[in-house]
Amino acid sequence: MAETRVLNGSEILIECLKEQGVKTVFGYPGGAILNIYDALYKHQDEITHILTSHEQGASHAADGYARTTGKVGVCLATSGPGATNLVTGIATAFMDSIPMVAITCNVGVSLLGRDSFQEIDITGVTMPITKYNFIVKDIKKLADTVRRAFTIAQSGRPGPVLIDITKDVTAAEYEYTPQEPAPIERQTDTIREEDIETALEMIRKSQKPFIFVGGGAVLSGASEELKVLAHKIQAPVADSLMGKGAFDGTDELYTGMVGMHGTKTSNFGISECDLLIVAGARFSDRVTGNASKFAKNAKILQIDVDPAEINKNIHTHASIIGDLKVVLRKLNARLDPMNHEEWLQHVERMKDMYPLRYDKTQLTGPFIMETIDELTKGDAVICTEVGQHQMWAAQYYKYRKPRTLLTSGGLGTMGYGLGASIGAKMACGDMGHPDTPVFNIAGDGCFRMNMNEIATATRYNIPIIQVVVNNHVLGMVRQWQNLFYGKRYSHTVLNDAVDFVKLAEAMGAKAYRVTRQEDLKPVLEEAIALQAPVLIECQINCDDKVYPMVSPGAPIQDAFDDTDLKIK
Repeated sequence: MAETRVLNGSEILIECLKEQGVKTVFGYPGGAILNIYDALYKHQDEITHILTSHEQGASHAADGYARTTGKVGVCLATSGPGATNLVTGIATAFMDSIPMVAITCNVGVSLLGRDSFQEIDITGVTMPITKYNFIVKDIKKLADTVRRAFTIAQSGRPGPVLIDITKDVTAAEYEYTPQEPAPIERQTDTIREEDIETALEMIRKSQKPFIFVGGGAVLSGASEELKVLAHKIQAPVADSLMGKGAFDGTDELYTGMVGMHGTKTSNFGISECDLLIVAGARFSDRVTGNASKFAKNAKILQIDVDPAEINKNIHTHASIIGDLKVVLRKLNARLDPMNHEEWLQHVERMKDMYPLRYDKTQLTGPFIMETIDELTKGDAVICTEVGQHQMWAAQYYKYRKPRTLLTSGGLGTMGYGLGASIGAKMACGDMGHPDTPVFNIAGDGCFRMNMNEIATATRYNIPIIQVVVNNHVLGMVRQWQNLFYGKRYSHTVLNDAVDFVKLAEAMGAKAYRVTRQEDLKPVLEEAIALQAPVLIECQINCDDKVYPMVSPGAPIQDAFDDTDLKIK
């Protein structure tokens, strides 16, 4: 029988984190959370705490840790501004269904609602961007609340949970009895036999099936099942930004990303198919383009763990609600191999006709990503910020495994990637492969948002490789201004005196500047070998663009690139 002990609230919290197998947390102390930090000091041999430069960095690091491991990421912040600084990171995790527990502390119960120093209703602030949140004002409820938070964060469709604890609860004493974590069961009770039968009939009748893979395939660990299904029914496979790596990017059936900056093959293939099997994707507007014209020739079969996603953005002809891995196993077990050679040959011809293209004569974002892919052979974790560099990272790096692309897909958070890369590198160590290279690919605009986290990497000697793709502009916004706003570059030029190499060196990192193609590979090789925090600034042309592109409001089959513009 487990031993019951009397502990203060802070000790109870730490013991509950240990119950859940938490090895690393990210945070920033302050007055209201001091008792918890005192307890962390006493348990520093069991739980590693990474002090970030800003609470937003802590929330992104916890998110990156969760995306890399599949486990719950944990971040800590004090009351008031400490708690509100977590909000962007919590919203980022919420939009991408990432399991995270954010722990904040508030003023004592007697001071709540009195506009006390550094008091804020953080549960009210975060209600729309958390899966669930709690305020703990009674120490008797603390342990059960923490355990519930971890269960909620991981169950069904994952997401962030916030626990706000009043300072007096962190100091009060109560009995603590250890418990084994509740097992997280896959959601199967919603999988109906009639839905499986309908799906099987649709697949068997299809002559031109196509599989569209989203982030849910990564979260459910359904990679092997997807591969079996695609090859059994001979269906081409495209993915969303969040689905990268769920299906091997080097597989012969893979056609690339779909949507605004997807490949023409994927966009045309989805527009021509007669059955679209949607595996854990939510039909974001960046995927569908003009929703009324999306996949108009196809019956749509959507498989998702969250019933709220069915018919939310795109009308489906059939759906299966439940854990994707389990659903695909059921389908695979009852499907016989199918022959769609004519359809596959047509798709292969499109691949030959519409390859991704870029200027091979100078240093560009695509060249940077292809060089990193060549050096790592897919055995790396790629984090990104948001913008042109993010799309190049999605297009030109071949993600062979899930959980190797960490990016803000739903919220589009500039400043996400550097904190996430720190979390990812800590995760690699906790998972037993500390030598896996971790890159953060940033534009110069994004890097400015949270570049202070370079100091976090150097403080702990966390060997992340920060690549700054510097075009001296806000590249994606400039691209839109160039194409759709008459080249009126309103407040998007960043051509100032900031020297990223000196800045990184001032924070203790090794730094390089690359301006020519031939210098990139040796610098990357040296950066990987150093096993230290490194920044590489790569200077590119300010008018390089991400192609293909779909104009806002247009159907995805209207994707164009620079060759199409020249014809016009």
